[in-house]
Amino acid sequence: MDPPGHGEPETNGAAGTWAAALGIPMRSLALRARARQLAGKQASGRGRGAGRRAANSRGLMLRMESRGEGPGPAGESSDMAAALRAAKQALRAELKRRLRALSEAEKQRQSRLLSRKVIGHSKYQESQRIAIFLSMQDEIETEEIIKDIFQRGKECFIPQYKPRSSHMDMVKLTSAEEISSLPLTSWNIHQPCDNDVREEALSGGGLDLILMPGLGFDKSGNRLGRGKGYYDTYLERCMHHPKGKPYTIALAYKEQICDSVPVAENDIQIDEILYEDS
Repeated sequence: MDPPGHGEPETNGAAGTWAAALGIPMRSLALRARARQLAGKQASGRGRGAGRRAANSRGLMLRMESRGEGPGPAGESSDMAAALRAAKQALRAELKRRLRALSEAEKQRQSRLLSRKVIGHSKYQESQRIAIFLSMQDEIETEEIIKDIFQRGKECFIPQYKPRSSHMDMVKLTSAEEISSLPLTSWNIHQPCDNDVREEALSGGGLDLILMPGLGFDKSGNRLGRGKGYYDTYLERCMHHPKGKPYTIALAYKEQICDSVPVAENDIQIDEILYEDS
């Protein structure tokens, strides 16, 4: 794993650091004091002692500010929300740059390693109904995992994204071989077309496990997606299913691991992040 903070962009820090780096004003002394407090925690947590509690506290502070529950009037909360949005945009740009720098050979190497990690994972082995993403060019390749799901007689569900919305379903795949025959979306991902009626996971027995993509992750389970909110929205739906929320594992290149990911109220933490050195 990359050492904490190694190669990370300046925007990948506490709320005050993000705001200052991005030129977003923080007018209130109280809000500045809060930012300094968060930045101090960030600085003191860069070594091995950085724990989940401190990171969760930073996430909670940012959620409070984004909802207007932190110090200062509404305008200051608006500044913090703007800082959060800008921080996410800046971090996405940096992570996309890192991913573009990866060679195909390196992506294949890490994908093979992650496939073995997943297949040997106790949560995977005990799960029967599994949702898994079909990979984009800059994501961990999931083909071998999908083949293994079918070889073990498990049920496999894949995303079906609804355009111009944050709605996504997880629909049943009948075999690994049928993927290549599915239509391509504008993102160059195979998925069943809208009139292809299939079982949706939450309409039946729910899910035991979701294997998730993303752009960036931190060691506390915070995830930075691509800004559409598909997985956060779907996990909210899962919580209303009688089976409850499934266990979630994100699959990442080691270059996608960050010291801290900026989070908002609707960003749901992942149970576990798998990458080369995890």
